[in-house]
Amino acid sequence: MKFYSLLFLSLILFSCKREKDPVFDDTYVLTIPAGFTNPTIPADNQLTKTRVELGKALFFETRLSVDNSISCASCHLPAQAFSDITPLSVGVEGRLGFRNSPSLANVAWMPLFMKDGGVPSLELQVLAPIADHNEMANSIVAAADAIKNDTYYKNMALRAYNREMDPYVLVRALSAFERSLVSGNSRYDQYLQGTATLTAEELHGRDLFFSDSLHCADCHSGPLFSDFSFQCNGLYTHYADTGRARVTLIWSDRGKFKVPSLRNVEYTAPYMFDGSKATLEDVIDHYASGGQGYENQSPLVAGFTLSAQDKSDLVAFLKTLTDHEFLNNPAFRP
Repeated sequence: MKFYSLLFLSLILFSCKREKDPVFDDTYVLTIPAGFTNPTIPADNQLTKTRVELGKALFFETRLSVDNSISCASCHLPAQAFSDITPLSVGVEGRLGFRNSPSLANVAWMPLFMKDGGVPSLELQVLAPIADHNEMANSIVAAADAIKNDTYYKNMALRAYNREMDPYVLVRALSAFERSLVSGNSRYDQYLQGTATLTAEELHGRDLFFSDSLHCADCHSGPLFSDFSFQCNGLYTHYADTGRARVTLIWSDRGKFKVPSLRNVEYTAPYMFDGSKATLEDVIDHYASGGQGYENQSPLVAGFTLSAQDKSDLVAFLKTLTDHEFLNNPAFRP
């Protein structure tokens, strides 16, 4: 009788046994658009869902600034392709930034950071706005300390990097999120893939863009529409901001800045390193004028003549580089 009682109990236990909880899959698959190469990602900061999620929370976290007033997203607005709408962004206590805030789209593929190329990695770049007096005016240690006892950040830091929230976790998580900001599905991309069409005006603008007379594609080349070289476009006859020379200390680098990507350029106004050009039409007019003739000016900036229709068509083409899926992606919003 005892044997049958044990057998009956065993049957009940096995029949009621719950299946094992599924193992959490933390794999993050980075979308690589057609024509893009695989980006180089540091071995100690490979992308995972947890790292990207943590980085996203940090990106919108105002406690990283010294007075809890601004976050990374204050100067890199998701709806503006993670750029700003003002020539110079406003930091703590109303201080103005040094240069126009660039788009963060596709930073995973950028070889150097800052407009002068003075920072070699995304992880190091994260340190700059936090420490900058005109931006967040904080130290990376103080920024990490400000949130390390927050339950969410404590748990996420352990899950993402197996350590408590500290500067190591902070810069890597932010970098992980920023590497997830991939944009490669504009209407022009769809046109190249045969899934969309361009108007006659847009096609004419494309021909102008790639023509030998305008030289746009000489620097704004490749799938990212930038070769990331450093060029002086003759914006001024004197440069208070010395650009690339600020890093290299070489006279011939004065006035040179990194060529920006033109992806989503419709939404990244104002333009130039200092935000001094308000519209795409203003930018075209500058290049058509041939620049101010600064001694380090690129020979590619030699001037050209466009009719009003030509300029309109060129702008129309540039707008085909807008990736609305990227601009409205809920994964990039708080």
